[in-house]
Amino acid sequence: MNPPRTDARRHHDPQVRGFASDNYAGAHPEVLAALALANGGHQVAYGADAYTQNLQQIVRSHFGPTAEAFPVFNGTGANVVALQAVTDRWGAVICAESAHINVDEGGAPERMAGLKLLTVPTPDGKLTPELIDRQAYGWEDEHRAMPQAVSITQSTELGTVYTPGEIRAICEHAHAHGMTVHLDGSRLANAAASLDVPMRALTNAVGVDILSLGGTKNGAVYGEAVVVINQDAVRHMKHIRKMSMQLASKMRFVSVQLEALFAKDLWLRNARHANEMAQRLAEGVRAVHGVEICHPVQANGVFARLPHEVGERLQKRFRFYFWDEAAGVVRWMCAFDTTEEDVDAFVAALKEEMAPAHR
Repeated sequence: MNPPRTDARRHHDPQVRGFASDNYAGAHPEVLAALALANGGHQVAYGADAYTQNLQQIVRSHFGPTAEAFPVFNGTGANVVALQAVTDRWGAVICAESAHINVDEGGAPERMAGLKLLTVPTPDGKLTPELIDRQAYGWEDEHRAMPQAVSITQSTELGTVYTPGEIRAICEHAHAHGMTVHLDGSRLANAAASLDVPMRALTNAVGVDILSLGGTKNGAVYGEAVVVINQDAVRHMKHIRKMSMQLASKMRFVSVQLEALFAKDLWLRNARHANEMAQRLAEGVRAVHGVEICHPVQANGVFARLPHEVGERLQKRFRFYFWDEAAGVVRWMCAFDTTEEDVDAFVAALKEEMAPAHR
């Protein structure tokens, strides 16, 4: 039989890499192979397929015997679905002011889920029990949205990482106030790799009730999952997922990607490599006079301050984003496919662009 004809053409240079986002990376070859394996023939739709069923066992191996995975399309969808499942219509969620759900999801948690975000400024992107208490009040006040959940991001939007002890303290504090804890884990793999602990040490072992498990930033084509750990804290997940337009008909193609990442150690290999490249980048940047690293480099992101005009010139050579343009703060992200040569070329370009600023 002749191979199927394709008229698809490559429209990009696969050798070009940037530091804008780990979302820019392609899919890991093992994930692509898994997609091909799942293709062909018919499988029951909407999650009753063999791949989604097998994913449940894999998720339980990481997050405990009560864990249940609900695959979704993307990270915003995962967060919106998860937060709806642990709040009432009058509920509110306490989060860091810098949290992804607050600054990078287009208001989806509030507009689509109908809940209120109660934000707290943090110096490093991390909540503490004391910071939570700034918003944890007024449960009987009908004039105020009721705090019903705390959401933390691991790793944070500033590239910092919560330790297991810090998460445990947050969970105990939230539970004592009758609130549940959601973990936005789009980069949970990077945090676990950074701390050299299993993902369970940052979730079910320390009291997290529900999490958004990331795949896209760590080698998947697309796809995340809401993982319910505490079944008593969650209501009507199936209905909420459908109502939120996150129910995939051909769910096997989401589930098999997560299976490829989490069945063995691909998630860890990818995350560990991205973290190592961020450390290499940070070491190179520290040697460049006039550039300041703003936050501890604990996962796969480097935040730095440099002259604005230097940043603009450098952006013409490598893609990346200004994090706080007024302050001259930029964000450089590494991915599973970032190479040492990519990092070294970027550092060399940074040195070249910084040279005119110090003449």
